[in-house]
Amino acid sequence: MANSALVFRKSSHSGRDQNCVEVAQIPTTFHKSSHSAQGQNCVEVAGLPSAAAIRDSKHPGAGHLPFPAAEWSVFLRTARG
Repeated sequence: MANSALVFRKSSHSGRDQNCVEVAQIPTTFHKSSHSAQGQNCVEVAGLPSAAAIRDSKHPGAGHLPFPAAEWSVFLRTARG
């Protein structure tokens, strides 16, 4: 998974003279998991900064499950083992 840096910007909800809240868009480019069956797009994976996310490719608008990097590493190790 690629770890790209997040780019923060001042939130429109912050005060005019203060930078009290900053937000960043989390890039999510999903691709078919190498663990999905041939000819089917069951599981898609996206690299996030310091994490990963999965979603059902048949219902991409239903959302995704993000996993912190440590949990994702344990999951992959277990799935491969």
